[in-house]
Amino acid sequence: MRDLTGLLDTLNPDGTLVERHLWLAGLFDWIRGDRKSVAAAVARIGLLLDALQARPDKALQARRWWQTLNNTLDVAVLLSDYGFSSRNAFISELAERLRLKLLPTTPETTEAAVLFSLVLSDAFDAQWLLALDEDMCARIVAALQTQADIADPIAPSDWQCTLLEAITICTSQVRAAGFAAELRLRMNAAARETAPFHSLASNFDQLRACFIAALPAPQDDQDPRQVALQNALQQFRGQLEACRAAAASVYAHLDEHGVSVSLVFRVRQVRERILRIRALIDCLSAAHPALDTTRLLAHLVQVGRDRRSLRSLVASNSSMLAAKVTERSSEVGEHYITRSRAEYRDMLGKAAGGGALTAVTTWLKFAVMAFGLSAFWNGFWSSVAYAGSFVVIQLMHYTLATKQPAMTAPAMAARLKDINEPSSMDEFVDEVTHLVRSQVAAVFGNVGMVFPLVVLVSVLMQLLSGHPMLDAKGAAYVLHSLNLLGPSALFAAITGVLLFASSIIAGWTENAFVFYRLDSALRYNPVFTSRLGAQRCDRWATFLRNNISGFASNISLGVMLGMIPEFATFFGLGLQLRHVTLSSGQLAAAAASIGWDVVRDSAFWWCVAAIPVIGALNLCVSFYCAFRLALLSHNIGRLDRVRIRSAILGRLRHKPLEFFFPTGPNVPVAKVQED
Repeated sequence: MRDLTGLLDTLNPDGTLVERHLWLAGLFDWIRGDRKSVAAAVARIGLLLDALQARPDKALQARRWWQTLNNTLDVAVLLSDYGFSSRNAFISELAERLRLKLLPTTPETTEAAVLFSLVLSDAFDAQWLLALDEDMCARIVAALQTQADIADPIAPSDWQCTLLEAITICTSQVRAAGFAAELRLRMNAAARETAPFHSLASNFDQLRACFIAALPAPQDDQDPRQVALQNALQQFRGQLEACRAAAASVYAHLDEHGVSVSLVFRVRQVRERILRIRALIDCLSAAHPALDTTRLLAHLVQVGRDRRSLRSLVASNSSMLAAKVTERSSEVGEHYITRSRAEYRDMLGKAAGGGALTAVTTWLKFAVMAFGLSAFWNGFWSSVAYAGSFVVIQLMHYTLATKQPAMTAPAMAARLKDINEPSSMDEFVDEVTHLVRSQVAAVFGNVGMVFPLVVLVSVLMQLLSGHPMLDAKGAAYVLHSLNLLGPSALFAAITGVLLFASSIIAGWTENAFVFYRLDSALRYNPVFTSRLGAQRCDRWATFLRNNISGFASNISLGVMLGMIPEFATFFGLGLQLRHVTLSSGQLAAAAASIGWDVVRDSAFWWCVAAIPVIGALNLCVSFYCAFRLALLSHNIGRLDRVRIRSAILGRLRHKPLEFFFPTGPNVPVAKVQED
């Protein structure tokens, strides 16, 4: 790192473009120092200003260098556009960020954004910029003030002209977004009637005129020119707020008619650009504009880092996808939470029915394996068996335990929209206890029914055909593969991720069904009604609207359970999946095949011990993934998550039985639904 004297000696405003930009990069590198102390960085800026004051020739060169930089670069575009994504497509944006991270940047550029990202890309830069006080900012402005600005103090300075141009660019972009049909058609009636985007440009033109007129006016609140400027500022800020509210009204339409990632991206862009306009206005007209300018530059440093961050891209897109998925899933998830003893008993009955049908699924799986098909066709027909069984369970209104968490987590996260309300946390913990009780009932019902039924079916097959459901070799393999001492816990956790993935597919499918109004198309499209009849179309539309999410979830889960192990085998991974109900059925078939001697086999008891572990991991992993996504969709921060965790642990310590059995009064189902 060069010293200050050497740095000033190499300052040459008449140098080449590359030389001037490299000098700027060296200047900021000298200011950062070892990046260990913000105070030291600020002190170095003071030393630089002192050196310029002591050397008038270098101070003049610094002003000329600054003037040349402004003439070479379009700083207005930097201030208005830096940090904003130009597209909402994930793949293309990912490729752009990879390019920014992996490919080197050249200082031979006339783009202000490229130079800014080259010389101010360190997180430490934002820290020392925010540490600059008003006096230091005033000294920096004085050191860079051009001779033209000094000679004509009543005319807008170069920097003020740049700010006005940046606000003009941002205003035009906000207006263009507001006029886009994609947003305009989905704004509420009040927003369309008031038309806030129409007069935004004229309001800014009035603000610009008042600002220029007020430059020679004294800083007196009673001066007519200052009064006019303040009125113009207030009117423009009010118009910006009206534009923000109009764009935000699109969310009400999305909640009712489905969410589009493209729309959410556009609305967020409008909001962020309005915030950028406000920051630019502060730099132009605040009591301490230089101080506000350093705050803006610190913000640009941070958004520039976010613009290159892959983690930020994933988080942003996850937030939009979360809003797209969880709002639809939360409607379905409400039906899987039991809040009373009557609902608890009803869940036990539905889970028992699901366990009974899973016994048939177990038989179908072993039947497919008995054919000795190739890997692909074995996986394909296993997928058909799984998906078909899951769909039948859905249509008969039975329950498969591990299908619940991914659908109920969004329903619970919806309770946290008003997390700052005093009663919201207790209500949320109540929902957690209701959910855990629902899972206990569902797992008990599934496992408690599938095990004896599979044994019964196997015994009947032995009596009728002389062969049990599973031969001795297959039974030995089941006892070996399900053993708790093996990788069953890992496979169960992976299965939990697949359960979560099926809920994502379900939420995406239902959202698309609603967003594109396919139920309305099926109900009223002339082609369908002429061939099927209006009444049949109406029935089919209603049926699909009520069941499309379940179909997508069950079919996708069946395909994943059947095909993923076969694909893993192709790559030599040896991956298996462990679903608690299916694993219980397989263990029952193995026990029936071996007979009573199985109770003396330690391997059998290790498999029995694995069943609750598999169930817990299925439920916990799928629920955790879904709940994190739901929290993301409602922007629940880290501190609130700590509060949530503490509240749940507190309830578990004081009232642990509430998490397993209904302990309160038997509240009627209708009453709960009304509440």
